[in-house]
Amino acid sequence: MTDDTFLDHVADRLAALPAVRAVSLGGSRAEGTHTPDSDWDLALYYRGGFDPAGLRAVGWDGEVSEIGGWGGGVFNGGAWLTIEGRRVDVHYRDLDVVEHELAEARQGRFHWEPLMFHLAGIPSYLVVAELAVNRVLRGTLPRPDHPRALREAAPPVWRGRAAMTLRYAEAAYAPRGQVTEVAGALATAAMQEAHAVLAERGEWVTNEKRLLLRAGLRGVDAIVAGLRPEPGALTRAVAEAEALFAAAARR
Repeated sequence: MTDDTFLDHVADRLAALPAVRAVSLGGSRAEGTHTPDSDWDLALYYRGGFDPAGLRAVGWDGEVSEIGGWGGGVFNGGAWLTIEGRRVDVHYRDLDVVEHELAEARQGRFHWEPLMFHLAGIPSYLVVAELAVNRVLRGTLPRPDHPRALREAAPPVWRGRAAMTLRYAEAAYAPRGQVTEVAGALATAAMQEAHAVLAERGEWVTNEKRLLLRAGLRGVDAIVAGLRPEPGALTRAVAEAEALFAAAARR
């Protein structure tokens, strides 16, 4: 089965599920940056009461979560599947929630949510970013631009989080020589600063995989690699990160 035939087959099955109104392709395959081994990221957009039992009944191998099974919030569950030998991630998207977050983003409003595997968590406008960058396979979805109000509102929020993360590391972890905690704080703060940089540029973010590279913050790798369990060295590392973030913000 060719990739095109495979994608049509899966999109048809997802679109046929009760309450599903649209299906889109996201991730590297939508962006054209994929490799032959890349997985397939699909979002199913539903209106009203979507029941994951319908997806489970299709019979594909893998795990199908309940609504809210991935922590709730805007990223409210999905499935990890193997279909025709290909790895497929399916994400549930409630259209009422998505439309609300689109309206909020246009007013420069958003909120932060924790999400597994994401160091900095996610902004609620992540689901708006997906509308902007994903490829619609079935149904119709809006294709929003990056709102000017969001470009103005989001960067100071993310930068405030990054600054507080570094400040806490400097005050609580560095004096104790706690390398692991400082490393974690540096990584988290770098992701937060990267969100600020890209929001300021009006560039959408859908995950953290290439976030540091896109924001010009891969220099944090060298800072983390040089950490030593010495209070002075850790304090200097925090200062180096602050300088790196400031340089990225000026570009």
